[in-house]
Amino acid sequence: MEFLQSHSLTSVLQRELEALVLSGEFQPGERLNENALAARFSVSRGPVREVCRALAEKGLLEHIPNRGVFMRRMDERQAAELYDVRAGLFAAANRILALSATREQISTLEGLLERMEAAVATNSLDDYYPLNLEFHDSILRFAGNSRLHRAYAELIKELHLFRERALLQGGGLAISNVEHRRIVDALKAGDAPTAMEAAYVHVLSGKSRMVLPHEAAPAAATSSGE
Repeated sequence: MEFLQSHSLTSVLQRELEALVLSGEFQPGERLNENALAARFSVSRGPVREVCRALAEKGLLEHIPNRGVFMRRMDERQAAELYDVRAGLFAAANRILALSATREQISTLEGLLERMEAAVATNSLDDYYPLNLEFHDSILRFAGNSRLHRAYAELIKELHLFRERALLQGGGLAISNVEHRRIVDALKAGDAPTAMEAAYVHVLSGKSRMVLPHEAAPAAATSSGE
């Protein structure tokens, strides 16, 4: 009740529906049933329609006039463009942080590195992925630029499924964490140019892994018999 008293119904509904979208509840191209969602959240169709339009504006859903709202299909070109923007934002955050990082902040990042290393040892995406998100988000928070942080967070939401897929390609978990260590080493040394470059390269490395599943798909399908 306390949460509802300090937040509007629409903002609460948007948070819940956004969580469903990002969880993989809907398939790409699937039409969202406003009546079913209204019943699920015990609200009228009006707030559901408003929230769906808001999520479409954020790039998570697609609104097609006279047809409805659908789960967004993102092709590789669109994802690649988002990776390029994300690379610049992440590099900027690391440049800022390298000049101001505290011992406590570095310690937090190093702790995340160790936990991700344990996930790499078991090749567990389920363990690694949330830690990976926390690592990146921590750097954005520690940099202290709220506008930069918000812009980065919105990009991550759009790239959610692509980023998860890319981490499993070509030894992605281990490679990703090696790149993370290079970033933290540069931050710890207060080396802004190196931190910026390492961060930029890290994101572009993820971009390059993103396209591998489609390139390898025919061979994989043949060998697996699927």
